[in-house]
Amino acid sequence: MGRGYNLLFILVTFLVLVAAVAAQGNSGSNRGVGQRPRVGFYGNRCRNVESIVTSVVRKHVQSNPANAPGILRMHFHDCFVRGCDGSVLIAGNNTERTAGPNRSLRGFEAIEEAKTRLEAECPGIVSCADILTLAARDAVVLTGGQGWRVPLGRLDGRISQASDVILPGPNDAVDKQKRDFAAKTLNTLDLVTLVGGHTIGTAGCGLVRGRFFNFNGTGQPDPSIDPSFVPLVQARCPQTGDASARVDLDEGSAGSFDTSFLSKVRSSRVVLQSDLVLWNDTETRVIIERLLGLRRPSLRFGTEFGNSMVKMSLIEVKTGSDGEIRRVCSAIN
Repeated sequence: MGRGYNLLFILVTFLVLVAAVAAQGNSGSNRGVGQRPRVGFYGNRCRNVESIVTSVVRKHVQSNPANAPGILRMHFHDCFVRGCDGSVLIAGNNTERTAGPNRSLRGFEAIEEAKTRLEAECPGIVSCADILTLAARDAVVLTGGQGWRVPLGRLDGRISQASDVILPGPNDAVDKQKRDFAAKTLNTLDLVTLVGGHTIGTAGCGLVRGRFFNFNGTGQPDPSIDPSFVPLVQARCPQTGDASARVDLDEGSAGSFDTSFLSKVRSSRVVLQSDLVLWNDTETRVIIERLLGLRRPSLRFGTEFGNSMVKMSLIEVKTGSDGEIRRVCSAIN
């Protein structure tokens, strides 16, 4: 009788421990060490997460269309610095937000509003990093692009330092761009496809003006630019004009997510040097041709963009004890 009782006690204790571990693993704030993001991560714990984020992003894009490319660019800048952990959202002195490349980012209010609504519906469950990842997808869809399924389950990072913000630059050569992307586990197809995201948005005149007036100190525009395109940009970005003024990255189609930007790379009608040089490299040129359907086997830009965004969204994600779920996206708990 005593032996049977002891065995029963041990069995019951084991089952209780298993249940406790399972419950801990399913909690929003304590996720298993090394657990990777996956589609449907939140399940019944926050069933409306995607619809809430979408509704908030839609409202902000409708009120200011510049928020769409702003959010997409913000996600890129987040993932390329310490991984996709929402660290670009943290406000304060010397945080990532204060670094030069991030001072023109837009859409922070949309992410914060989505977080506020999610905290009201399912407190302590959804990370800011996941909200930003979903919002980037929604920004593409709201400008006419193709959607994709977003893996969720990231945690928010606790470190945000301006000194860490080292991003691919607007004048980078192709080889440097390839190295920068490879360092983040992204290949050349990912590079070209993600750069294709420049189909929406603008660039500051201060970044591009030199190429159109005094390329490499010659006193002349960059000769590789389509000559008929030069006066259009010069008119929008006068040599002595406001450096913070904006010029479309995809002339005439900056609000539509499509392949027109890649067509303009092919015809040398783009404002960034780092975009223009993609046509001069054999490997990246072939990919552009395939994405435009000019070479077989062709590639579907919308599908490839979604695939590359998923890959990018998994760069150095925080899980387990590596991160937290911030209550407010702009501040560490």
